[in-house]
Amino acid sequence: MPRRPLALVAAIVGAISLAGCVPEPAPTPTPTGFASEEEAFAAAEETYRAYIEATNAVILSDPKTFENVYEWAVEKENAELRELFSQMHADGWTVTGETKYDTFSGVSFSTDGGRTVAMLCLDVTDVDVVDAEGISLVTEERLDRQPLEVAFEHASTRTGYAIAESDVAGDYEC
Repeated sequence: MPRRPLALVAAIVGAISLAGCVPEPAPTPTPTGFASEEEAFAAAEETYRAYIEATNAVILSDPKTFENVYEWAVEKENAELRELFSQMHADGWTVTGETKYDTFSGVSFSTDGGRTVAMLCLDVTDVDVVDAEGISLVTEERLDRQPLEVAFEHASTRTGYAIAESDVAGDYEC
């Protein structure tokens, strides 16, 4: 081991002990990397925003465009997206319009690396899905604003989260 780093460490330790001051230990970060509930919910919302942007950029005839969506989903959600996009691509479907969301509300936050959960309203008012013959597959019963409960888990993304699960939340009003 080179002597310079050892000498530097020895000098720093010596200076601290000579000063008679021992610094307080740094706070232990939570496994999720978020210092507060507010920070975790902000990261969760940023994650969902990135996921929606990636989803809106998907071109079903070009499977390379699916990859950005997969980055924002893990576990069950990732597997379901892969299956869905593959099937839509194989069937020759096309999506037009943009998905949006609003009313993002944090529900629960875990400091031990567990899930962070939020409720939101997904707005698909301008979205149409058509089959290979150009026939719309959107039913008249589809709600334009859909209540969702979304679970986020720690992941190696720029926000620190990815979507683990997303389900319709029947008791949440949009």
